[in-house]
Amino acid sequence: MALVIQTQPTEEPIEINEAKQHLRIDGDEDDNLILNLITIARQNAETVTRRAMITQTWAYYLDEWPDVDYIELPYAAPLQSITSLKYTDYAETVTEVTATDYETDTYREPGRLVLAYGESWPTATLHVTSPIEVIYICGYGTPDDVPLPIRQGMLMDIADLFENRETIVTGIVNHLSILDRLYTPYRIELIK
Repeated sequence: MALVIQTQPTEEPIEINEAKQHLRIDGDEDDNLILNLITIARQNAETVTRRAMITQTWAYYLDEWPDVDYIELPYAAPLQSITSLKYTDYAETVTEVTATDYETDTYREPGRLVLAYGESWPTATLHVTSPIEVIYICGYGTPDDVPLPIRQGMLMDIADLFENRETIVTGIVNHLSILDRLYTPYRIELIK
């Protein structure tokens, strides 16, 4: 399986003024650095929780159809929609599966593509490399939709990265345990 981001978020969960207020910074000489740290903190939160913070589009590639009637979609928490399901056969012919043949399960986390009642996976002989492609949109939507504990964890991460940008500081366990407490309730277990 492979996972490729197709469309990055167009905004971040934390605005620069919010980050600067948290850092107690008035000037603008560090704005570029702070903007970069905001992105890094979002990416870290997404990695730890295995969920998308702001609306983004992903392509998920599989080598074969699953043994069950659904496909769990990584980072699809919350899942907004599925754009397409396509597969490539051995002759390199790409076929799009009709949207009525599957349903979008936005209630589970991560979200899932589920076969419609009475449907089954295509039986064509698949291409040898990443023949199945699911394109989907996921994320909380806007910055205000991101849960407060995740946003607070991001602010703490930004502050830590800002204060310790030159060296690695050892012995700071408290920061990590607080981030763990903030992120753990939102962490999605790995897909089997």
